[in-house]
Amino acid sequence: MSDLSKIIVIAGTNASGKSGLGVRLAEHYGGEIVSADSRQVFRGLDLGSGKIAPEETRGVPHHLIDVCDPGDFFSMHDFQRLAYDAIDGILARGRLPFLVGGTGLYVASVTEGYVMSDNPPDLQYREYLETFETPKLYEMLLAALPDTDVEPKNRNRVMRLLEKLHAGDNHVPGNQPRYQCLKLGVTWDRETLRARIDERLERRLNQGMIEEVQGLIDRGVSLEFLKKLGLEYRFITQYLTGEISSKEEMVELLGTAIKQFAKRQMTWFRRDKDITWLDMTGDPVGQAVGLIDRFID
Repeated sequence: MSDLSKIIVIAGTNASGKSGLGVRLAEHYGGEIVSADSRQVFRGLDLGSGKIAPEETRGVPHHLIDVCDPGDFFSMHDFQRLAYDAIDGILARGRLPFLVGGTGLYVASVTEGYVMSDNPPDLQYREYLETFETPKLYEMLLAALPDTDVEPKNRNRVMRLLEKLHAGDNHVPGNQPRYQCLKLGVTWDRETLRARIDERLERRLNQGMIEEVQGLIDRGVSLEFLKKLGLEYRFITQYLTGEISSKEEMVELLGTAIKQFAKRQMTWFRRDKDITWLDMTGDPVGQAVGLIDRFID
């Protein structure tokens, strides 16, 4: 893969500081950032998605933020296509691309080079697949594709292959990576991360996160769409519609859900043995610069 163009990946959990680190590193190298976050692609989803504020970008160009309207259908395939376009554009300008985010599938779709069909999704078949537990889905995949090498517990990947086969795409090629990636991981010890999550949640609530969700509802964004976004948008919508009786209960439930989600993010990223985890208690910028210098040399 030495002939592949090089990109830097900064992945990690919620409230880990990966966005800020990405800006500092991209600024240092004159690079540009491609966001890998499944909610930041939507316009108007700012505080709830943890979208970087314009003044926090320090002039570093950011891509794949605010590319579609709330309620629009946006798939992993859409993300991969736009991410490839953005990364190739950055490389063509002679600059270093930084893929920064916490949506594991979005990151992997680019770094692993998932091969995806152009067929539109069969939502009815997807709903049917969702009724099965992951071991059963893997059993179904083995029956249709006995030589598959997909990880049995990777529910999303198993479902995606079943959908491809259902669509008549019987040739399911392996991954086709387009880039050589240096993967850097960002997180903290459990107690520090929990405290950072609580602090960030309080700050965003004070900045108007509840009002942001109310504004989306007032503009006609469907309650179903907001709930499907999960976490901040789901719990605040439930609070605003009376499904959760008090703000205090909502904040407690939401804080717990974010921490559980961060744990799942960590489980996902820990599977990737190519990620080098930065020491956030030391000098993560200096550590990262050393690794990047050797990588791009």
